[in-house]
Amino acid sequence: MDKKLLLKSHFHFIGIGGIGMSALAIGLLKKGCSVSGSDLVKNDETKKLEELGAVIFPSQIRQNIEFVISKFSNKLINFVVSSAIKPENEEFSYCREKNLSIKHRSEILAMLMRTYTTLAVAGSHGKTSTSTFLSTILELCTRNSSSITGGIIPIYDSNCHLENTKYLVAEVDESDGSINKYNSDIGIINNIDFDHCDHFSNLSEVISSFKSFARNSKKLLLNFDCETSRNNFYSNFKWSNNTAKNVAYAIIPTEIYKSHTIGKYYENGHFISCLNIPVAGLHNLSNITAAIAASRMIGVDFLEIKKNIKYLKLPKKRFEFRGQIDGRHLYDDYAHHPNEIKETIKLGRLFIKGKNNNDFYKSRLIVIFQPHRYSRVKQFTKEFAEELSKADVIYITSIYGAGEVNEDQINSKIITDLIFKQNKNVSYINNYYEITKNFYDLTQKGDLILNMGAGDCHNFWSILNGENN
Repeated sequence: MDKKLLLKSHFHFIGIGGIGMSALAIGLLKKGCSVSGSDLVKNDETKKLEELGAVIFPSQIRQNIEFVISKFSNKLINFVVSSAIKPENEEFSYCREKNLSIKHRSEILAMLMRTYTTLAVAGSHGKTSTSTFLSTILELCTRNSSSITGGIIPIYDSNCHLENTKYLVAEVDESDGSINKYNSDIGIINNIDFDHCDHFSNLSEVISSFKSFARNSKKLLLNFDCETSRNNFYSNFKWSNNTAKNVAYAIIPTEIYKSHTIGKYYENGHFISCLNIPVAGLHNLSNITAAIAASRMIGVDFLEIKKNIKYLKLPKKRFEFRGQIDGRHLYDDYAHHPNEIKETIKLGRLFIKGKNNNDFYKSRLIVIFQPHRYSRVKQFTKEFAEELSKADVIYITSIYGAGEVNEDQINSKIITDLIFKQNKNVSYINNYYEITKNFYDLTQKGDLILNMGAGDCHNFWSILNGENN
């Protein structure tokens, strides 16, 4: 869509408050389009959109669509949905009934990507973190980069920074199969894992969707340490944190701490320099290596990268320290797949191990986990139990359904019962209000509390502090 046509267009987002949908809406507003949208939940994203001039409806009814059609009658109106919007949604249903122009969110992102040199970040885990690291490096080193991601990037304090720049960092989602819509100059595959069981039946289907993405990328950057991507894709551009041989880029860790990692950086097997990575966790080291590799592929000077690497920060909800209550330290993390939980608990252990006897993390690693989607719990019950049982104390809440119908009557107690066979310090607690009510009985001074999940669990800190959500 050219600039003139874009300015003559109006976009109405059904479910505008989601982290991915709001990023696109902000981007279109910055491009000069008029935007409206609806969401049943008010949040920081809907408030920001209103401040930027979007019309926001707190309901999802047909009258919203009628209002948009009458108010923007002089424009080409597109109604935008994500895969989370169900067919029975009243706005969506009315748009179909009236044969209105309906676009999937992936079509809007693909359209925006076409006007930039795009670095597209894909993968089962770590997309948002990698996008954040890459966005930060390119912003500081080139001052000529934009970003659309599924998380809040600290350097922009936003999930969208869309300007008239040369480069665009775009986080692309494989969860609904729409990843085949994107064309990129550099496609990055962090890793490939079986997930999104509501859409994919097995790992082979997931791999196929990534193969479409790979075909649509002019250059492909691969994680050599991921067995699935290593065995199913070919590229001259690979990175590793285990070996400097047969890969274009590597950071081999030499010292690992709770606040940073020191490693040796290599290109094409040649040692270049030692780097001090200011973010903890080996999974984050992989994401940062990918970001550095992608930056080098577009010609960013290594010394510029090294100079600016100290400014790297994780996006929000990725091992995010929320605060301290009476000697208890609470962290939020987006982990909702067993392999993500595994890495987050390992990072939590690093924090406890890194403290001396006089500091506050004296005793226990506590995990509060809100499972996300019935289909995921059904598929990975054993794996969830295996990884969660590695914490000292585990509290499991009810499942955040994310709009799924619970056809098999799945509940969190199946995970709790399996954990109990490996770790007796586990309890099922229905919701975060119950945890808050019993917080001082469930925890003790010195605890490091990891609050994990992809649902509304990140309201916990506000609930603890008596704030309204």
